Amino acid sequence: MDENVSMKCGLEIHVQVDTKSKLFCRCPTNYNEVPPNTNICPVCIGHPGARPMPPNKKAIDIAVMVAKMLGCEIVLNKDIYFQRKHYRYPDLPGGYQRTTVPVGVNGNFLDVGITEVHLEEDPGQYKPDLGVVDYNRSGTPLIEIVTEPDMKTPEEAREFLKQLMRLFKYIGHLRGEGTMRADVNISVNYKGIQGNRVEVKNVNSIKGVYKVLKYEYIRQKNILRRGGEIKRETRAYMESQMITKAMRSKETADDYRYIPDPDIQPIVLDSNWVEEVESKMPETPMEKEKRFMEEYGIKEGDAKVLVSDLALAEVFEKVVHELGVDEKNINLAVTWIRNELRRVLAYNKIDFFESNLKSEHLTELIKLIIDNTISQKIGKRVIEIMVENRGKKTPKEIIEELGLTVITNDDVLINACEEAIKNNPKAVEDYLNGNKVALNFLMGQVMKLTRGRAEPKKVVEILKEKLKDYS
Repeated sequence: MDENVSMKCGLEIHVQVDTKSKLFCRCPTNYNEVPPNTNICPVCIGHPGARPMPPNKKAIDIAVMVAKMLGCEIVLNKDIYFQRKHYRYPDLPGGYQRTTVPVGVNGNFLDVGITEVHLEEDPGQYKPDLGVVDYNRSGTPLIEIVTEPDMKTPEEAREFLKQLMRLFKYIGHLRGEGTMRADVNISVNYKGIQGNRVEVKNVNSIKGVYKVLKYEYIRQKNILRRGGEIKRETRAYMESQMITKAMRSKETADDYRYIPDPDIQPIVLDSNWVEEVESKMPETPMEKEKRFMEEYGIKEGDAKVLVSDLALAEVFEKVVHELGVDEKNINLAVTWIRNELRRVLAYNKIDFFESNLKSEHLTELIKLIIDNTISQKIGKRVIEIMVENRGKKTPKEIIEELGLTVITNDDVLINACEEAIKNNPKAVEDYLNGNKVALNFLMGQVMKLTRGRAEPKKVVEILKEKLKDYS
């Protein structure tokens, strides 16, 4: 970034709560699985006189949990009322959106201030190009997280969102990046000249937020550099062109004419309610990472990778305890889960949960390697097959089916070693002249002859013994 330019970025992040029913009615929330405009009722499409039901308690509990895990102070023993936020848009049939005052305030996550966390209802889905609206989504509970403008680069904002999405996976009951939408607020300072804040609405991916910030940084910098003024406005992200486009002048709170919703009784959180939510809170990724390092003695880099996927972290702990908690077993579990399993998952472009592998599969595989039933090379092939067939066969079944057990028969190994020595006189000469690397070459030849099934320690012993005859 240009040393003459600085930027400040804050985010308003919306993510859906994974409830079976909507926030104020009993309509289901599986809006993508049904025909348009079928999961609707007079409440969620804003019919005059339709009275909302009391708000979905699970949605409130998850909002409290999110606020707590972001380090917020929970608003206790005060009326947390729903407000009507008025604006006219085709996806909002009643002409207003219901949103609470803050549930939690003054938090911090990854050194980014969290201004507030609150609960609101999702609008419908409007497609301007087709002129159609689907109200199936209308009324689905949303949590909104508002940050301070503490992010200074697009990279910081991207990392913040990645870690936030990881936290959502740990919390559960949230639909994560697939439903995430972010309003991106950015302002640029060029040589001491501070530009106005610009908001880019409804960016629906982490990659999109990053692209918006890169584009707006350059756009605003160039305007200020030429002596122009940054308009305080709302812009839209045109994903196909990777640019932003002016929509309207920036609204203020007064423009939305907030009023308390007279049809909904305020929520009042007390210490007992919050304690009940806290009792269900999972360990955060940061806490788990620290515990893995302290409890299992693994490196920070390994811990970070393992906890990046909750399912992977959980299976790592199960495997370690199934093998027996000691340094050797921990190191083997790290190697085969953090390195080999993730390599195969990445190649197949799937997450761990999609592989259908259980801890028992991986424990059995590692035990086969410990017992020298298979070599590490064969182990790598077995783990590839396990992922390919989505855990339908155990390691033992794969090994038996393909005949991949390690060869320990002395006569077979001696014959293979003798053939490798006979066919590679140059390597033999190099070894006798003190080049110990040549022994590795000969061992590789034995492995080729045995299709990777030879027991490595025995091969080394036999080769050294046979080579004595040539000295």
